[in-house]
Amino acid sequence: MPALSNLANVYCSQGRLEEAEPLLKRSLAVLEKAGGRDNPDIAIVLSNLADIYSNEGRYADAERLLHRSLALAKKAFGPNHPNVAQALNNLSAVAFKQGRYADAERLLKRSIAINEKALGPNHPEMANLLQNLGDLYKAEGRIADAESLMKRSAVIREKATAKPI
Repeated sequence: MPALSNLANVYCSQGRLEEAEPLLKRSLAVLEKAGGRDNPDIAIVLSNLADIYSNEGRYADAERLLHRSLALAKKAFGPNHPNVAQALNNLSAVAFKQGRYADAERLLKRSIAINEKALGPNHPEMANLLQNLGDLYKAEGRIADAESLMKRSAVIREKATAKPI
């Protein structure tokens, strides 16, 4: 199974979505057969498949898979785990692509709150989430809010990449 997903990810990175999709579907079937429909590893495959659907503009299909991924993450890890935050971030991205900014903002803020508590306010993942929220605010024309978030994101990234002498 991991080999199928890994190969699918390589295809996705090359833009070969039509080749990646069947591999992810096969990987999903193998995982469900081996570990049942509640296997938390399924959440990752669902998310990857949803990413393909989102890139193809199949937003309803993507959201359906992401909601299932979110439910699996919550069940496996609890509601305040970074995996849940990642699922919320993924759902936010689909809402953002559809121009559903209020939904995207709500999901992102929940993701940020989870990661801030679980990982700390200066964890590198926070930089990604803050940038996502900044991009959302920029799209809404909330430039001052976007700038503040982008600055905070940059500071976190700078600290994370600083090398000790």
